[in-house]
Amino acid sequence: MEQNVGSTDKLVRTAVGAVVGAASIATLAGVGPLPALAAPVLGVVALAMLATAATGTCGLYALLGVSTCPADGRASR
Repeated sequence: MEQNVGSTDKLVRTAVGAVVGAASIATLAGVGPLPALAAPVLGVVALAMLATAATGTCGLYALLGVSTCPADGRASR
């Protein structure tokens, strides 16, 4: 699968993944105001965001034909 996530998109995904991951951990620890069921959901979202940032590929972007990576010359937002 070719890369379709640009550098700015990677930075945003990393930041959002870190914040959502911290919220998941806070919920697991009982510190966060969210119900306990939200912790695993937030954890999966955080892992997905961090994985797509690390690999530079997003399955949803591929399905929709979107690319924020300027390397292929067809960046669309």
